[in-house]
Amino acid sequence: MKLLIVSGLSGSGKSIALDTLEDCGYYCIDNLPSVLLDRFVNQVMQKEPQLYAKTAIGIDARNKSAELTDFDKKLKLIRALNIQCEIVYMQAEEDVLIKRYSQTRRPHPLSNNNISLTEAINKEKIILQSVANCADIQIDTSRIHEHQLRKLIISKINQRDERYLSLQFQSFGFKYGLPLDADFVFDARSLPNPYWVPHLRAFNGTDTEVIDFFKTEPYVDDLFQDIAVFIQRWTPRFKADNRSYLTIAIGCTGGQHRSVYLTNLLAEHFKNKQLNIIVRHRELH
Repeated sequence: MKLLIVSGLSGSGKSIALDTLEDCGYYCIDNLPSVLLDRFVNQVMQKEPQLYAKTAIGIDARNKSAELTDFDKKLKLIRALNIQCEIVYMQAEEDVLIKRYSQTRRPHPLSNNNISLTEAINKEKIILQSVANCADIQIDTSRIHEHQLRKLIISKINQRDERYLSLQFQSFGFKYGLPLDADFVFDARSLPNPYWVPHLRAFNGTDTEVIDFFKTEPYVDDLFQDIAVFIQRWTPRFKADNRSYLTIAIGCTGGQHRSVYLTNLLAEHFKNKQLNIIVRHRELH
């Protein structure tokens, strides 16, 4: 049996994630009190394994902080029952969450006349910290819309081969902020920038013109080799530690040329290495 626990900050897209998982055949329960989690697994899932073979449970900050204190211990008990359990933690930048709430005009579940929206978001982060610390998969939704999030959920969770470690290569632009869900971040800003070549400025790292430009630059291959060796050396250790997912982020100034090219090159290099490879170009979308 497979159990996904979906948690994260309010406004980060948990409801969309659960809806997507339901469409993918998961039995979904939103806002289950964490004190009932082990009871649900023992008394419901275990007794009807066919019905609950794929289950997703949403746990949010409406749980009291004290109820989530021993979350890691509950997780160990569940996994000891031979249930494949993964934690999906969703988040977004504070200003993005504030903007989303102002657009929807819905109140934050922790805000009231005495607690502002900003204070509620920070309080929620503290309450859910124990869950975030256990996360197998982290998703930053700051710069993706609903349809992109649905595709990301499917590629990260539903289509993943459980035998292999999933490795996401993501390009981004430093000027737009670091991706919150990255496990490792590599900086490609020291490489020659096609942006300053007038006839290449309008292209991006997926275009032949830019690819041909990078193939003539020796430092580009040097950085590619260094990153590839690092990944090759350390991914077995993460697999041995039962990690199911890693995000490798490659950044340049605007996320259009250098990071995109290196991301595609790394994904192509590792695609036959018994890994589930996912590619995402944050700024191209």
